Amino acid sequence: MGCMLMVSCTNVQPIKEKPSKIKIMYNWSESSFNLQYGDMFAMKYPNIEFEVVSSQDLRLNTGTEDYYNKMNKFIEEEQPDVLILDNSSYETLMSRGMLLEMDPLIKRDNYDTQGIYSAVLDILKEKGTGKLYGLSPNFETSVVYYNVDLFNKYGIELPHDGMSWQEIMDVARLFPTDGDEDNRVYGFSIGNSPLSISYLAAFMFAETQGLQPLNKNAMKVTVNTETWTEMFKLALDVKKSGTLYEPSVGSLGGSMESSPFFKGRVAMTTEGPYLLQQFKESQKTVEGINPFQLGIVSGPVDPKEPEMTRNISLREITSIAMNSGNSDAAWEFIKYINGEEFAKAKSRLVNGTLLSRTGFIKEINGLSLDSFYKLKPILSESSGSSGIPSSLFEIMEREMKLVQENKKSLDEAMNTIQTEGQAALDKEHKEAELNKKEAK
Repeated sequence: MGCMLMVSCTNVQPIKEKPSKIKIMYNWSESSFNLQYGDMFAMKYPNIEFEVVSSQDLRLNTGTEDYYNKMNKFIEEEQPDVLILDNSSYETLMSRGMLLEMDPLIKRDNYDTQGIYSAVLDILKEKGTGKLYGLSPNFETSVVYYNVDLFNKYGIELPHDGMSWQEIMDVARLFPTDGDEDNRVYGFSIGNSPLSISYLAAFMFAETQGLQPLNKNAMKVTVNTETWTEMFKLALDVKKSGTLYEPSVGSLGGSMESSPFFKGRVAMTTEGPYLLQQFKESQKTVEGINPFQLGIVSGPVDPKEPEMTRNISLREITSIAMNSGNSDAAWEFIKYINGEEFAKAKSRLVNGTLLSRTGFIKEINGLSLDSFYKLKPILSESSGSSGIPSSLFEIMEREMKLVQENKKSLDEAMNTIQTEGQAALDKEHKEAELNKKEAK
């Protein structure tokens, strides 16, 4: 058995030269896989043939539990060697014993993991209860971008790393709000479409602080608290202040041609690394552009933990199926796309993700990428407001509209959200239990 694993054994071909075949489960199309990984791997390992099986249809018309049951069946039928997973799929399959532990392979081959962004390894190990069951060649996060020239023009202190949403919005409100919509300055812009007060409060401000809208174990709504009220108050104040730019419904607010940020009329925004490439292109191609200096800082953060973040996600974790019949060749694939050679080749491309391997791309268009790598992940925590029930969110929307129209106080609205939200949750829970009994 030892000689099968050690390439130095007599008469054993290195896996790079030994003809092999692996099957790879990927969440997108085969052409997308080849563009991202396959073409480069085939050039490096011509003797390792690979077949891509797409799992992108599994999520169609399925709930979370049904999705994982379908994935189990898909893996049993297709028998892939390599599984490319998102964060939740990685955690679920690992907990079901369907992934091969990688620590022995890393130790056997003396594979360098020191050059991988520690936050990525920390997330993977936390999900794997201290062990590695996968590696991720890239990760996603966002930062605060700002217009240095606008800050200097109005004599406002530049943003710094580790600002909370409250601090960011306080700075945004320092910019003037006079002038017509097409020419005035805005302190901040978020996204490509108008955002409601409830969306700002629950899916942005509260999520950064890890606030949960309900306790799923106790089946209790948990929004009627001082901290949740502060999130809604901040959203109300931001909307009322006029400092927030929001494109009108049906507009092209997210395009470079119409973006007020690229035109130099917005002081700050949040986005991932792709904005850097868009910024460079906009300065050359968009009419009416006033070139300006761009700055980057880390954040937004929870004010209680300013050096940490909940905003690091792993979309493509490469794992080996526990029942793989060709785990050595699968490991060669994973080593390569998580290794230095692959990272160096990909370092010239700018998209929505960042390389987990550090040291190969330090700046883009003269701007340091350090702020993307500064914060450490907050671990051992379930996702925040992304799991909010639609019924609860609809109540939030209705109540915040009443507050905006001065028909209710914020405290009254929060009480209503709590009581009616709990009633809706209880009803949904009873219906779900009844459906389970009928299904039996």
